[in-house]
Amino acid sequence: MLKKVVLAGGTGFVGQYFEKHFRNLGYEVRIISRQTPHTGWEDIEGIRETIDNSDMLINLAGKTVNCRYNAKNKKEILDSRTDTTGVIGKAIEQCENPPSLWINSSTATIYRHAEDKPMTEGDGVIGSGFSVDVAKAWERSFFNFRLPRTRQIALRIAIVLGDGGVMTPYRNLVKFGLGGHQGSGNQKFSWIHIEDLFNIVLFLRKNQLSGVFNCSSPHPVTNREWMAHLRKLMNIRMGLPCPRPMLEMGAFFMGTETELILKSRWVIPERLEKAGYAFKFPHLDEALEQILMNS
Repeated sequence: MLKKVVLAGGTGFVGQYFEKHFRNLGYEVRIISRQTPHTGWEDIEGIRETIDNSDMLINLAGKTVNCRYNAKNKKEILDSRTDTTGVIGKAIEQCENPPSLWINSSTATIYRHAEDKPMTEGDGVIGSGFSVDVAKAWERSFFNFRLPRTRQIALRIAIVLGDGGVMTPYRNLVKFGLGGHQGSGNQKFSWIHIEDLFNIVLFLRKNQLSGVFNCSSPHPVTNREWMAHLRKLMNIRMGLPCPRPMLEMGAFFMGTETELILKSRWVIPERLEKAGYAFKFPHLDEALEQILMNS
């Protein structure tokens, strides 16, 4: 019988990658999603049945934060994370044979804006504001469950780089000559290659670890360095910088927020490195080279 892995919210950029690679490893993959033909979030008994007898459950569910932070969107961003986590936790409590591991997404945005020092799991300073409040509520809803037969891990994930996702708008900026630094350009850009994110999940499954883990490359860069790497590998020499007022105006017309670009996320994967995880793509140039060559 194939081992079963459940991907909750598994139809997005990361979920599709995970589904493909778990299937390649011989897993049976079940998905919980609002999209048909998957098990729907309103089907409580179906969710319990999907999760029961699974080897591992990974929750990736949550409305995109690439939107304006008005009252309606704020509520949906929060509820789409905490409510789905609650539904999953209650389903696990009802399982006869619950998964031995439940991995829940979180975000590296939980830490404060940091240009002075890196944030680790041990001494990182939790920030303030809407995005941080969502991250704290998300982790709280996860760790409120006490599941004696299920190990729990929250992944504070940095910006995920792969064929799709955030790479698409950034590549378009460079392509149209707008690939200079954004704002001061000094804000830190913490990132992780999607292949490393998948390998980290496999590593954590194998090792008896639990709690919170930063999922980011050990070598973050500044925004200025990030855009320069991208321009170089796309063979485009010039890129106009974008000062903050221009970004504010552009974000308004594009229906998004400047925080996604201007917040300095300086996050280091201290626990993973101490546990012995070896990154396949620790440096940005090799990560971008692999993505651009294979897309």
